[in-house]
Parts: sequence; structure tokens; C-alpha cells
Amino acid sequence: MSLEFKIKRFNELSLVELYSVLQLRSEIFVVEQDCVYQDIDGKDDKALHVLGTFNGELVAYCRLFQPGDYFADASIGRVVVKATYRDKKWGHNLIREAINGIAARYNAAVITISAQLYLKKFYESHGFVKVSEEYLEDNIPHIEMRKA
Repeated sequence: MSLEFKIKRFNELSLVELYSVLQLRSEIFVVEQDCVYQDIDGKDDKALHVLGTFNGELVAYCRLFQPGDYFADASIGRVVVKATYRDKKWGHNLIREAINGIAARYNAAVITISAQLYLKKFYESHGFVKVSEEYLEDNIPHIEMRKA
């Protein structure tokens, strides 16, 4: 049992894929985390979209940004694994795919992220280091982390 990954530009996403992405992001970031915020932020068209599917269902997702589009460095954002699949630890597969995608697509080695504080150890296990003080983003504690 493993995920099948695809990395697509915004204009390569099918309507069904786009709907699944927005549904999954809303399910986790708005409903599960009880956070009212503007998920559709005008940045999807700049991003590469990492889609992790299992038996045809989107269960893992994140966006990749080239240097200068979000942070000065390349960046990973909107990292999400569907709640019913988190026991499989597929978040690690997703982050490895994202890191490899940035290296392959953007030829970038330095990655900066805005991480939810409770995921600090998760990101540290992939080589990210805390580089900022804690701050609130959409009323959720975050830290900036960097992988060089």
C-alpha cells in the first residue's frame, strides 16, 4: 500500500483534481482546524501541486513555490494528509516528494516554510530548522523553518 504521486502546474489540473484539492484543503484547514480563513489566496496559479492519491482518492497534497514566489527561497505550503490516512505516516512520503520536486523542478536546495508549531518535530525529521520566533497565522501558532 503506497501513494501514487503526481506534480502538476495549475493549468494542468483537471476540474475533478482541482475540486478534490480544494475540498481536501477546506476539510482540514477550515473544518478540522476550525479556522475561518481565505484558502483560495490567489497563489495556486503560481504553484506546482503535489497530488498523492490512493486507490484514485486524493489523500495527500501540498503546493510548491519557486524562489521569490512566496519566500525568498523555494517553499512548500498547504501540506495536508486526509485524517483517515494519517496512521499510515504518508505525510513523510509527501514531504520527501515535495523536497525532491523542488530540487528537480526549481533546481533549488534551500527551502523555507511557515510551519504550524505542533508539526515542528515532523519537519525537523526532514532536515528543517526553526529560524523564527513563534507567530500567529490565522490564529494558529506558526514558526518559520528552513532546510539548507
